[in-house]
Amino acid sequence: MGLMIIFSLVTLLAAYGCFSALKNKNLLGAFWGLASFCVFGWFTIMTILHHGFPTGTH
Repeated sequence: MGLMIIFSLVTLLAAYGCFSALKNKNLLGAFWGLASFCVFGWFTIMTILHHGFPTGTH
């Protein structure tokens, strides 16, 4: 379940990076930020749907 947490953090950082790149008119950075957001966001959603949300207890 740590994988889902890491994917979620990377997704949030990619969204922030994409927004920051758009503010600075850095189109290549915005493209890669958006691509990372889409890919890791998809991985996060599918991991949650397939394995469930981590409970924190084992």
